[in-house]
Amino acid sequence: MIEFYKMSGSGNDFIIIDNRSLSLNVDDFSAFARKICERKISVGADGLILIEPSNTVDFKWQFFNSDGSRAEMCGNASRCVARYAYLKSIAPRQMSFETLAGIISAHVSGDVVKVPLTDPSPLKTKQNILLNGQEHILDFIDTGVPHAVTFVDSVDHYAVVETGKKIRYHESFRPKGTNADFAEVLDRHKMNVRTYERGVEDETLACGTGVVAAVLAAAGRGLVETPVDVVVRSGESLRIYYEKKDDRFEEIYLEGKVKIIYQGFLFEEAYQ
Repeated sequence: MIEFYKMSGSGNDFIIIDNRSLSLNVDDFSAFARKICERKISVGADGLILIEPSNTVDFKWQFFNSDGSRAEMCGNASRCVARYAYLKSIAPRQMSFETLAGIISAHVSGDVVKVPLTDPSPLKTKQNILLNGQEHILDFIDTGVPHAVTFVDSVDHYAVVETGKKIRYHESFRPKGTNADFAEVLDRHKMNVRTYERGVEDETLACGTGVVAAVLAAAGRGLVETPVDVVVRSGESLRIYYEKKDDRFEEIYLEGKVKIIYQGFLFEEAYQ
C-alpha cells in the first residue's frame, strides 16, 4: 500500500506522495498518475505530486497532470506541496524546491501559503485568432506554463469549457497548446477568473498560474493595480502581488489557503 495525502488549493486538488526514498515501485509514472487521478474510479484529482530528494534545496518534485502529462509549474500545486512538506517536517516554514520551471520558494503561515512565481514571458496583448470563423481577441503570457486570457463581461455566463477547449487546441498555440483563462474585472483590486486547463482537459475550480496570467494581462491593459484578489470557480479567493517595470512584470506572488482533505493508503487495485 502507498501512503498519500489529498490536498486542495482553492479547489485545485492534488494527490501527494513522499517518495524521498525513491522506493515507489511504479514502472510508468505517467500511467500511474492517469489511473489514480481518475475520479470515481480511483482517488481522483487534478494532478499528482511526487516528492523526491534534492542535492541543492529542501526537496524536488515530479508533477503530473491528471492526463499523465508533465507540467513545468503549477501555482496551486506548489502551495499544496509546501504546506505538506512543512507539516511532515520535510522542510522549514520558509522553503525552496526544484521544479521543471526552476527553483521555487514558499512561505507557510498556518493554512495560508505564499509562493513567488518565476518571471513570466513578455505579455502579448490583443492577439487575434479565428474561432469558428469569427475574430476572437485575447492576451497571451507564459507564467511558468502558457496561458491565453480572454476578457469577458461575466464569467458566470460564459461558455468556458466549449470556448476554452477550442483555444487550448488552436493552431496558434501548437504543438504544446495553451491553458485558456476567462477574466472579469470587478474593480481595481478584484477580479473573477475561470480556467480551462491543459492536461486536465476541462475547467478546474482554480488555477494558480492562470489567475496570475489573468491579473498580469489586466495590469498590462491598465485595468488593475497590485494587490489583486481573484475569486475562482470554487468560490475561494487568491491574492496576487506583482511589480510592473516598463513592459515587464517581476516580484510576482501567489497567496491563498490550502486545505488538507484526507490521508490514506492506495491499494494496488487503485492503480492497476
